[in-house]
Amino acid sequence: MKIYTKTGDKGTTSLIGGERVSKCDPRVEAYGSVDELTAFLALLADTLCHDEQCVAVNSIGDTLTESIVSELRGIESQLMSVAALLAIGKGGEGKISPISDERVTELENAIDNMQSAIPAITKFTIPGGHRTVSLCHVCRTICRRAERAALRASEVTVVDESVFRYLNRLSDYLYNLGRLLTERLNVKEILWIP
Repeated sequence: MKIYTKTGDKGTTSLIGGERVSKCDPRVEAYGSVDELTAFLALLADTLCHDEQCVAVNSIGDTLTESIVSELRGIESQLMSVAALLAIGKGGEGKISPISDERVTELENAIDNMQSAIPAITKFTIPGGHRTVSLCHVCRTICRRAERAALRASEVTVVDESVFRYLNRLSDYLYNLGRLLTERLNVKEILWIP
């Protein structure tokens, strides 16, 4: 199978079901943002596996990094489903299963576990302190953009509600992951003090 088809040379692409739309269509923008998020989550997971400070923390018997990387790989897979749900066009209805409540609950459980392991705060967190922490916040902001793009797409077509629940919960997961890694990497958390 060739990777190029030349069918998009004039600025259109096919959705699931065969409908052709502009590459500027809100659905394409939405699943493109989810694709970008997936790539950045892969970078975050790879950084956790190879960053010297993260590896040092992990080498003292801490299995947290392995657990987080495993979670991130699972999230990447779910985001492929989110992107597919956003790519449904005419004739594609019913071809992609919604994100299950179980997957949303997994994120909620992970968030609860992280929150129990970090101190409570009463101020907003400013990204920074360590490149891995900052990368969590990059992922979080891309996730919020993907969520907004999905909402815009829902103004022109039906978007399964599981997409919104999953992206909303995922941004909370990424915020808490940044805070947890700040704690585990023993870096100073930067709080917004107006």
